[in-house]
Amino acid sequence: MTEIPSPCYVVEETLLRRNLALISGVAQRADVEIILAFKGFAMWGVFPIVKEYIRGATASSLHEARLCAEEFGAKAHVYCPAIVPHEAHELFGLASHISFNSLTQYEMWGDKARSHGVSCGLRVNPGYSEVQTEMYNPCAPGSRLGISQEHLSNGLPEGIEGLHFHALCENDSHALERVLQAFEARFGHVLPKVKWVNMGGGHLMTRQGYDLDHLVGVLGGFKAKYPHLQVIMEPGSAFAWQTGYLVGTVLDVVLNHGISTAMMDVSFSAHMPDCLEMPYKPAIRGAVGPQPHTYNYRIGGTTCLSGDYMSEYAFEKPLQIGDRLVFEDMAHYTMVKTTFFNGVNHPSIGIWTKDDSFVPIRQFGYEDYRGKLS
Repeated sequence: MTEIPSPCYVVEETLLRRNLALISGVAQRADVEIILAFKGFAMWGVFPIVKEYIRGATASSLHEARLCAEEFGAKAHVYCPAIVPHEAHELFGLASHISFNSLTQYEMWGDKARSHGVSCGLRVNPGYSEVQTEMYNPCAPGSRLGISQEHLSNGLPEGIEGLHFHALCENDSHALERVLQAFEARFGHVLPKVKWVNMGGGHLMTRQGYDLDHLVGVLGGFKAKYPHLQVIMEPGSAFAWQTGYLVGTVLDVVLNHGISTAMMDVSFSAHMPDCLEMPYKPAIRGAVGPQPHTYNYRIGGTTCLSGDYMSEYAFEKPLQIGDRLVFEDMAHYTMVKTTFFNGVNHPSIGIWTKDDSFVPIRQFGYEDYRGKLS
């Protein structure tokens, strides 16, 4: 661990390969295409490993589509809530499929996309989701994401070849089964007229206890009803789930009103934003929840945001300046969402290889912070 700089994101190759093998196995068993969602994991330094197991990726923007072309070597399945006009020509040239968020967007851009050879689809809203946090629920009342049932009551516009829905967030196959029932109830009348269905992301098939046999059965049942359809899934978290961590160092310990806070060189706000947005409490290696008669600490982030902390953890011994803490499961929705808020430095990025050695990939500095401003 001493060879790892602080702070640093570290992805373990062996664990990544474990997830990739499982995902590839599901794709083969269910006869579906599973692709990587860059919005969840876009660490392109490991794309050569990822490409050993899967062939495609999904992009939510021009930059992600460029990354797919330049570092993954493939055209992207694209979904953008709205197309930026001056980006459209380049975006369509980098896409194999595109799902438009509204009929208006399709009317504006469908012909241009098809002129680039792109297969055009529509994102639809199945009107059902089991996502508990409203910020992450694309089917919440009034959602801006996806076309509702009444807008397709007369069928599909000419030229549409696929449908795309996304209603899961770290859910299991039973939630997918219920979403599929809602999807078929609302849009089954147009399924015979399309070539592909993209079931979006949120399929956390690499989580311990996930019922893979049930997932394969659900997908098999759907394909038996619609044998003409290509089925696509695009998880993000599942690829990097429990494959990496964030290493940080205690810089100070402060005491206020009986509360001890370990001040870190990492930030929940800048480096682990989902902890505050979702919210959830990340595991720290060797620590447990607060307990009486133990050494309990808040963990304080390095920014000046008063809420940049997490409460409370118990340790076996007092924390000291210079101690290292390891925040578990920090590979997905972390690096892709980090900021330079307060000018705090971005953690380095590295790989712990299958040969049991650390390989640094990227370090950051002042020029990276300066380069995002003007």
